[in-house]
Amino acid sequence: MHLDHDEEDYNLSLSKFESMLKTNKVLFFDSEEFEEIILHYLDMGKATLAKKALKLGLEQHPKSTGLKLVQVEMLVYDDKLDQAEKLLNELYAIEPTNEEVFIQKANIYSKRDDHEKAVEFLKTALKYTEDYADVYNLIGMEYLFMDSLELAKENFIKCLEEDLDDQSALYNVVYCFEFLDQNLEAIEYLKTYIDRNPYSEIAWHQSGRLYYGVKDYENAATSFELATYIDDKFIGAYMERGKALERLKRYPEAIESYNRTIELDDPTSYALLRIGKCYEKIGNKVQALKYFNKTVHEDPLLDKGWIAITDFYVRQKNYQKALYFVNKALAIDDQNRLYWKRYATINKAMDYFEEAEFGYRKAIEFGDFQLDTWLFWVDIMQIMGEYNNAILTLIKAIEYFPDNYKIEYRLAGFHFLLNEEEKANYHLSNGLRINLKHQTLLKEQFPTVWNKASVRKYIAKHRKPE
Repeated sequence: MHLDHDEEDYNLSLSKFESMLKTNKVLFFDSEEFEEIILHYLDMGKATLAKKALKLGLEQHPKSTGLKLVQVEMLVYDDKLDQAEKLLNELYAIEPTNEEVFIQKANIYSKRDDHEKAVEFLKTALKYTEDYADVYNLIGMEYLFMDSLELAKENFIKCLEEDLDDQSALYNVVYCFEFLDQNLEAIEYLKTYIDRNPYSEIAWHQSGRLYYGVKDYENAATSFELATYIDDKFIGAYMERGKALERLKRYPEAIESYNRTIELDDPTSYALLRIGKCYEKIGNKVQALKYFNKTVHEDPLLDKGWIAITDFYVRQKNYQKALYFVNKALAIDDQNRLYWKRYATINKAMDYFEEAEFGYRKAIEFGDFQLDTWLFWVDIMQIMGEYNNAILTLIKAIEYFPDNYKIEYRLAGFHFLLNEEEKANYHLSNGLRINLKHQTLLKEQFPTVWNKASVRKYIAKHRKPE
């Protein structure tokens, strides 16, 4: 219904209508002109002007089915569903083979969350429509609402068979494949689609995404590159090609791809960060640091930028600077377990044990339950002489890592240091049972305990016969 006339006539009708509103003169428009004007205002979100145009249109063309269907659309938009349905029933009595009547009926039932009924009306509309693609697309959407992804996929595919250029259907069909965990099938489908429509940058881009998802980075990079050949301003394709090239360790090409996104639009902190990472990978530390600094200048609240600089300085063993930048990241996100772990590691490297202990404690508080985090924390407590707290912490760790020799040997060591021999022997026995070979852990972590004759004797009892 929209834009049946050429653009010049359409703009003329619009100007004429707006002039009429300003002068209060009543001018004549044919019903199709009114439909275009009303839909234009609806598209612009100017509902009041759309209603004025509809009122004038119905006054001049009281029997126009097209205008009454637009009226139904507006009633549905305003959630006046009963009123809309009543008007549709009147229109059905006049034009029982008008597909728009069934499409609007479907729209009403969809708004009522009766999507099965909506599909029934849309299937009836298929009998009378000439625009099969649009109806198949609508059926696909209804099946999406019902979480019937296979049926939705089938209808979006039918839509694309009728109209290769329906981009929303193309995105939706890929979404269905992905939701159904059919990435390889989606790739095959897009191959057949591209055979029919080789200049679809969207299809190439979606292929690239899917290849990336199945870790076929070579084909992903190629697909994104082809998308940029078709549309040389496709920022998303350049960005994702950069990611694929990084995976392939083709860092200079990745830098080139990320730089293209900066040429096309304002630089994004993400692109600057990735360029910095690429330069670091090829050993250009000066350029790496330059781009990390650009990242945080572009977006001072991007904690990942500060962390990139932190990691850069950690690798250089410049812990003083690393500490400064990890504190910047924590100022933005003080509940990030990975940042607290970095904070702890840096402080540990600088022999700031109290700060390191605090960092590991916060990391675990915010959900870092990795074994090494528990053990690093406990080892710091040992240095600080906090044996009882270390034991309590290891008991908590056992909840996550039962029957772990690293925990058991440490528990044995701490209990020996506290002269709690019975408990110590219990945990030493557990450690030897779980992993006899790694009993040397006790020697490494607790040399004074290892050198006790009673401990060596206890271990000797548990050794397997030669």
